[in-house]
Amino acid sequence: MGDYADVNGVHLYYEVHGQGRPTVLLHGGLGATSMFGPNLPALAKGRKVIAVDLQGHGRTADIDRKLNAENISGDIVALIEHLKLGPVDLVGYSLGGGAAFWVTLKRPDLVRKLVAVSAPIRRSAFWADILAQQEQVGPEAAEMMKQTPMYQLYASLAPRPQDWARLLGKIGEGMKDDFDLSKQVATIKTPTMFVAGDADIFPPKHAVEIFELLGGGKKDGGWMGEGRSTARLAILPGVTHYAMGAAPALMEVVIPFLDED
Repeated sequence: MGDYADVNGVHLYYEVHGQGRPTVLLHGGLGATSMFGPNLPALAKGRKVIAVDLQGHGRTADIDRKLNAENISGDIVALIEHLKLGPVDLVGYSLGGGAAFWVTLKRPDLVRKLVAVSAPIRRSAFWADILAQQEQVGPEAAEMMKQTPMYQLYASLAPRPQDWARLLGKIGEGMKDDFDLSKQVATIKTPTMFVAGDADIFPPKHAVEIFELLGGGKKDGGWMGEGRSTARLAILPGVTHYAMGAAPALMEVVIPFLDED
């Protein structure tokens, strides 16, 4: 079921799938809820999934505000409160993963468990060629990118398809902003899983770095698992950043983590 909530200055589109524990699902940049493919119904088996189209994406129109993970997190906090969901499980991919980190940092009381997928916590962690590609993202690329599946998805859903160049401009601006959340992530006490592909847009060592900041990887877990932290790390073999959202292996690691006591 699709609906809109007027929260934090945004006419925010969301869908509700399934029943059970509330789980908020956030997609990546230049995508929409549908980019999760069969992973969305898989996640909705036994839980209530609230899948959101982020600012300027999918069925949610852009507003006069910078488009970045921190600003988007304010929308998600407001939506959780608007829907009276209480502590939720929060799953975010790429841009949505960055927003999920920010939600958890701002309002840990609203997050029972966090899953951040393919979301680096500092700009310098990206591969050098990815940083170079990010420099090329902007409104001038709009016409060329009309040949991509990303545009086709956008054009099929957006309330204002003519805003495509504007979206690319905002995404490009956000990509050029430097960021480093290392110190903030180290303060997170919420049980957190970080997921990356071994062919992601940053090296696996950055995923390990995040895992360690969250308290994982410090010692042997013990015979009965008594030495484990509340953090989890999953590096999926052969999965790229772009295939991650719909990769079958994603829910194979995420769902057991969310179900774990």
